Amino acid sequence: MSTPPPRTSATPPPGPPVRLLIVDDDPLVRAGLTLMLGGGQGIDIVGEGADGAEAEELVERLRPDVVLMDIRMPVMDGLTATERLRRRPDAPEVVVLTTFHADEQVLRAIRAGAAGFVLKDTPPARIVDSVRRVAAGDPVLSPAVTRQLMARAAGGGSGDRAGRADRARRRFGQLAEREKEVAVAVGRGGSNAEIAASLYLSLATVKTHVSRILAKLDLNNRVQIALLVHDAGLLDTDGEGGDA
Repeated sequence: MSTPPPRTSATPPPGPPVRLLIVDDDPLVRAGLTLMLGGGQGIDIVGEGADGAEAEELVERLRPDVVLMDIRMPVMDGLTATERLRRRPDAPEVVVLTTFHADEQVLRAIRAGAAGFVLKDTPPARIVDSVRRVAAGDPVLSPAVTRQLMARAAGGGSGDRAGRADRARRRFGQLAEREKEVAVAVGRGGSNAEIAASLYLSLATVKTHVSRILAKLDLNNRVQIALLVHDAGLLDTDGEGGDA
């Protein structure tokens, strides 16, 4: 009997397909995304919505795993919808659609619990990959983009930064020392494997620490950990950040 060929990256992952809801006020964009992603391996487009209010109704009825959400929409914008969806006990993951790499609205969406964002001109194969990764619990923000967002987050007045740093430091006081080390490593953009190597931990231990950090700090994903680490001043290169 012949040996089956090895699994390739193009092969859909085992298990049921990712249930995807597309929300955009432009019917041509929705049609284009549906056409591009409908044939994506491992993805099942369960519905389309034209605004944030409709997204809430569709999530209630269709139970998608991931929502691909435009930011700028009438009736209810994608930011408000993301905030409301992520407060649900059975919240789907949200990936925001945008034309900007990093702006205030994307930052607000990330703080609200969005797992990342994709640009509207992203190639279909990469959008498919992003949806799969988010469904698997892996945010789709590169370290470079995370740094852009954190820089934008730091753009307020000195009073805003000081207050944000104080609140972030108080929250980090809830963490054990090893959890703080892992959180800072996440803030620097390290993957679980990279963090495991740098801190001499097993991959499973790093995953456990990340899960505990998210639970203790009431955060949704690794990007929010990175933003909180930045707010606390723990990434300062001049050493002023100190220990939380």
